[in-house]
Parts: sequence; C-alpha cells; structure tokens
Amino acid sequence: MKRVVVTGIGMINSLGLDKESSFKAIVDGQCGIKRISSFDTKVYPVKIAGEITDFDPTTVMNPKDVKKADRFIQLGVAASEEAMKDAKFDSFDAERFGISSASGIGGLPSIEKNSIINSTRGPRRVSPFFIPSSLINMLGGIVSIKHGVKGPNLSCVTACAAGTHAICEAAKTMLLDGADKMLVVGAESAICGAGISGFAAMKALSTRNDEPKKASRPFDKDRDGFVMGEGAGALVLELYEDAIKRGAFIYGEIAGFGESGDAYHITNPTFDGPFRAMKAALNMAHGIKVDYINAHGTSTPANDKNETEAIKAVFGSSIPKVSSVKGQIGHCLGAAGAIEAIVSLMAMRDGVIPPTINLENPDEDCDLDYISQGAKKAELNCVMSNSFGFGGTNGSIIFKKIV
Repeated sequence: MKRVVVTGIGMINSLGLDKESSFKAIVDGQCGIKRISSFDTKVYPVKIAGEITDFDPTTVMNPKDVKKADRFIQLGVAASEEAMKDAKFDSFDAERFGISSASGIGGLPSIEKNSIINSTRGPRRVSPFFIPSSLINMLGGIVSIKHGVKGPNLSCVTACAAGTHAICEAAKTMLLDGADKMLVVGAESAICGAGISGFAAMKALSTRNDEPKKASRPFDKDRDGFVMGEGAGALVLELYEDAIKRGAFIYGEIAGFGESGDAYHITNPTFDGPFRAMKAALNMAHGIKVDYINAHGTSTPANDKNETEAIKAVFGSSIPKVSSVKGQIGHCLGAAGAIEAIVSLMAMRDGVIPPTINLENPDEDCDLDYISQGAKKAELNCVMSNSFGFGGTNGSIIFKKIV
C-alpha cells in the first residue's frame, strides 16, 4: 500500500503570520482573541474574535489580484506559499501534483458587501469579481495557478470539518494513484457583520465581550460558546518513496483517517458521530497507540461534553493526553482542521503538547487531562486531530513519526 507523508506546512492565524511564530505563541499559552476592529460592532451582541490584524496580502499576491480575491483566499495563498517553500522542491511533475482546498463558508464578506451594493446602489454597481472571489473552490483555483499544479483540483465544503476532510480527500487521491503529491489548503475569514450576527442568532458564540482573552474556554464549566477565528493552514502531501528519494524533511506519515455522519440534527452534535470517526481512523491505523489528541474542543457546552465521552469510549483505560488550541486562536471554522493538523504535527516534531487555556473551573462532564496548566513536554510518536461540523459531519486523522 502507498504511504503518504507530510513534507511541507504553512500556517497563519491571529497569533502569527507563519507556522513557527504562531505555534510558539500557541505553546506559550498566548491568546489572539480581542475586540473586532474590521467593522463597527456597536449594535452586535458579540464584539470579539480571533482576528488577524497585521496581514498585508500584497506580500503574497499582486495588488491587482488582491482586489479580485476574498480575504479567505488571500490567507490561503499565504499559508500555501509557506508550505511550498517549506517542502523545498527543486522541480515536480505538475500533472501529478494536485490540490485539495477547504472552507466552511468562503467569501462571506464579499457576499455581504455586494448584497448591500446591489440593494442600495443597484445591480450595475456590483463588482464583476464578486462571484469568482466568493466561490470556495476558487481558493484551490488561485493557489493552483500560483504554483502551477495541474493535477486533481478538489474542494471540501463540510463546515468545521472541511480542513480535515480536505487532507483525507488528498490522501485518498494519492492512495488511488490519482496524484503523487497534493497541496492541501484550508482557509476561512468570516469575521464580518453577517458572520457574527448569524452565529450569534444561533446562540453559538460566547458573549464574554469584556474578557476577550478568557472568552474561549474549552472544557471549562463556565464556557458559553465558541469565539470566531480566521486563518489558514496548508500541508504538502507526498508519497513516502519520493520524499525519501529527494531527502525531504518528513513531519509525519498519515497512519489513518475516519469520517462519519451523525444523521441526527443540523447543528447539535452527538456522541456517536465523533466516536465512529475516531474509531475508523484507529482501525485504518491498525490500532496504533495515540499519544496526543488535538481535540475539536470548541468551548460549546454540547461539543466538549460529547467529544469527551467519545474519547473515553474509544480509548477506554488508555486515554491519550488531550488539549484544544481554540482558546488561543478561536474557532477558524473550515480552516480549523488544517490548522490543527499542523499544530499536531509540530507538537510531534518538538515533543510538546500545547495547553488548553482558560480551563479554570472543571466540568464534571469533562474529566480528562486537558493540559490546563501550561504546555507539557512529552515524547509524541503518534497524534490525532479531530474536527466536527454542522450538518453532523465528522473527521479524525492520525499522523505518526517516521522511524
């Protein structure tokens, strides 16, 4: 059977514009959640988010192209640029190099802006770039053009599981001989009026506006919802033999992945779906010992309780260490799976488990070791990353060290 490994990664979020600075800040327990500055939140019930405030898209895109691309695409281009540089290719067969992109919502700010223009100024004033800049698959389209990759061009739109599913789809493509290499990129930027008001209307968001840095509190008894984040993660997947042949650095090998559906409720999660996704990933990995789980850990009452129960049911008496980084960077929705897979790989590389911050009041329903007292040094040979989304869509992926 073919072996798929990760040879390049790139990441941008509210704590850093690159993988190393943002990972260090996450491990240090810093928090990128603050008052929203990109629009006036005066009339909104939620005024905080994990917003990226120091990103200049012209550092990775031509200024003319920036105007044609929604912000989620700009962030995705930045992450993919870092991942491709990190992979250090001298050359590659473009037709055997594909792309698998992901976003949960896509160009919501562009949709909001052009809808207002259409209503107030008329249809003739709507931008001709509106539709192309908003389409989720345009992330993969623009990134493929930038890097000249001509293999399969796929896109996952599975809410908060999209980033993880994009990695799974890329791996499947390679295992079925559809490509030798795949660039996975998950990106999201929905911090706008429509995004905040929509999630707030569902009572999904934390309203701890006066304490932004303590608002996202995974597994804590006083959690009251997630905090929106924005960002992007990109991973270069390569066949093991090709990576070894060219002397590439290997972050880890995909040992297994699992996907499932709840068939229960459009927004309320279940215990069963996450349980089956993790179980399927472990079965594919032949029951490998997992040392660390990067939990979905959204800071919502239902998810954190259900995920904890599912982890206990899957692992029994051999439960790995568990933590969630959403307290640091917020919930990056469709980009979360890609970002958190990268965090998991870097944790394995550096032998350190990122902490779960803001876990101050333990919940009797969330009774695992969530690494709440700061980052913890540990030998990590195998890590799991979980992602669960609206619509009852779930994904778990396992990476292992090359030995």
